[in-house]
Amino acid sequence: MPSILILGTRGIPASHGGFETFAERLALFLAGRGWNVGVYCQKEVERVSQRVSTERWRGIELITIEVASKGPRATLEFDWQCVLDAARRPGVCLVLGYNGAVFLAWLRLMRRKIITNMDGIEWRRPKWGPAARSWFWLNEWIGAWLSHRLVADHPAIADHLATRRPRSAIATIAYGADPVTSAPEEPIRALGLEPGKYLVSIARIEPDNNILPIVEAFRRRDRGDVKLVVLGTLDDDIAYHRAVREAAGSTVVLPGAIYDQATVKALRYHARAYMHGHTVGGTNPSLVEALAAGNMVIAHDNRYNRWVAGEAALYFGDTDSLSERIDEALADDALVARRSKAARARASEAFRWDDVLTAYEKEALRQLGVTAAMPAKADRARPA
Repeated sequence: MPSILILGTRGIPASHGGFETFAERLALFLAGRGWNVGVYCQKEVERVSQRVSTERWRGIELITIEVASKGPRATLEFDWQCVLDAARRPGVCLVLGYNGAVFLAWLRLMRRKIITNMDGIEWRRPKWGPAARSWFWLNEWIGAWLSHRLVADHPAIADHLATRRPRSAIATIAYGADPVTSAPEEPIRALGLEPGKYLVSIARIEPDNNILPIVEAFRRRDRGDVKLVVLGTLDDDIAYHRAVREAAGSTVVLPGAIYDQATVKALRYHARAYMHGHTVGGTNPSLVEALAAGNMVIAHDNRYNRWVAGEAALYFGDTDSLSERIDEALADDALVARRSKAARARASEAFRWDDVLTAYEKEALRQLGVTAAMPAKADRARPA
């Protein structure tokens, strides 16, 4: 029975973000196909009493690591302890992200096979200072060379990684999403919204995601009874977050971060359009999920977003053009219907979970020297 260990996330069941959702989906899929699956989970405590503990969840071994730190230090401590534990266990190590790639040297020394999803180009994000950028840049190189196989979630990321490693070492596997064909109205009405009468953004509130320009462009004109919903944590100790809050008026809804998936699905499904301002990264999970929900997209014009959204999006380059794209989206029902149809077609073509998860299984089997796929077992691969 083949074994795989998943490192690099906060853990499952998923409640934080795209990597956690992916880890949960892949773990359930592989467990249902006869794999021994272990997923590392982070637990922050005041004092470490039991460094490593395990429990079973839906056929998966949850390996909980206690760390008595906060913030970035906690993440590094967690990554190091995961590597120490994984080195003592059999199986392929799938590492999600490269921020602690320096620790992979121990896994290589212990002769473990490593597949790393290299995520986006973190060191290019403007929010980081010189020290953090240097750390991420260094770890990108280390992760690229210490891993046996690299996974890029976007062709442009694969092109970037090809400047570090030969293309033969790189697999391109996108992110997945489930089609959303219906959703109750109650969650959005509880936020004071009406179906089709709002635009929605779901992203971290950061400059490279263009959240402030999205708010400013929406507020530039009177939008009648249409609202803008901006999901994401706001911390008034952060200047950019204060600027977003100050730019928002009564027509901009700021509910904070919402982790209830039923509510998030309803917000996407009933939106007039999805606002996507990301400028750095690859196949952003939130954009893929918007396509699967049939959202027309208004996206920043860059090679990442154009490959993902294709004909499903209207594209903007600055606040002026963004305001114009919003005008078009609110004025033309036929345009919205066409882009919505294109969104579902693109999601079905390129971002089906079954295709994504099967591709990861093939990569893991390849590291084990196995070419045939595992037979399916029970229904444990089905999402919760």
